[in-house]
Amino acid sequence: MSLYLIPTSLGETRLENILPQYNFQIIAELRFFVVENVRTARRFLKEVNRDINIDELTFFTLNEHTAESEKAAMLKPLLDGNDMGIISEAGCPAIADPGAEIVALAQKANIKIVPLVGPSSIFLALMASGFNGQNFAFSGYLPIDAKERTKKLKTLENRAYNENQSQIFIETPYRNNKMLSDIVTSCNSETKLCIAADITLETEFIKTKKVAEWKRALPDLNKRPCIFIIYK
Repeated sequence: MSLYLIPTSLGETRLENILPQYNFQIIAELRFFVVENVRTARRFLKEVNRDINIDELTFFTLNEHTAESEKAAMLKPLLDGNDMGIISEAGCPAIADPGAEIVALAQKANIKIVPLVGPSSIFLALMASGFNGQNFAFSGYLPIDAKERTKKLKTLENRAYNENQSQIFIETPYRNNKMLSDIVTSCNSETKLCIAADITLETEFIKTKKVAEWKRALPDLNKRPCIFIIYK
């Protein structure tokens, strides 16, 4: 038995443009899934194969409300000899995603883990940034408190200069504009900033400039999935 890590799209785009055919074949054979949201997972599976019988599938919900005791029970189909899949809300499972907890349990149970190929906004943004791809760090969400966030931004900026390390982070889409404002206010004018929004979508925007250059014209990032990267 195998646990397949199934990437999904990063937004409204044709799945055949971002996922290999092999993924479609694997998904069609699976009957058990761990998902963050059943509704969006069902919609994704229908996009993969419109003939799939959703009612024959079993879904286990994994999110911030899932009790620890429920997580181990999700492995039962695997332990019974069935293949199983983890579906992310967007991009790759277990990367900035709760799926990592199930993968860890599966590793302890000596279950084969199969990561499938698909889009990761983090790595696609880094690839397109022109920054150091051999030494980088992903910090996830920065503090919401203004003072703590400024402190964190300065810490990341220092790492970029002192450790030659690209610093990657994200924000809740409706707070992107505030994040951008804080970056250009807190960081050195010579520090480079890459903004990568709507990756793989028709509205994709990926641009690298110095902070001083961004200050002249800030893009509207409101409610757009976005990756921020700072570098020296």
